[in-house]
Amino acid sequence: MEVYRGRLILYGCGDLVDDYEGITGHKQYRDDLRLLYTARLDKDTGALRGLRLTPFQARRLTLHRAHLRDAHWLHAALTRRGAPFSSALVVGGDGTPTLAVVGHDV
Repeated sequence: MEVYRGRLILYGCGDLVDDYEGITGHKQYRDDLRLLYTARLDKDTGALRGLRLTPFQARRLTLHRAHLRDAHWLHAALTRRGAPFSSALVVGGDGTPTLAVVGHDV
């Protein structure tokens, strides 16, 4: 993901539910974990105002809310790869982990 001239660009987010399950040999990439992007945009300019990423785990072509340990794994992966972005792991009152992009009004 990137913000270009204040506008959000998301790459590779079209496979929230897909049929790649069962492909072996790349376990370290955690292809079972998916992110649902929820962006808040300025209605007049389209500028990014906030971004939350909700982690899910795919099992048998269905999505389930990711466990906290999986959210920690995603947080660490995004932190390593996310420059110039950073993310904060937030756990909601319902126990749902969410990643919030820091530096934007989320």
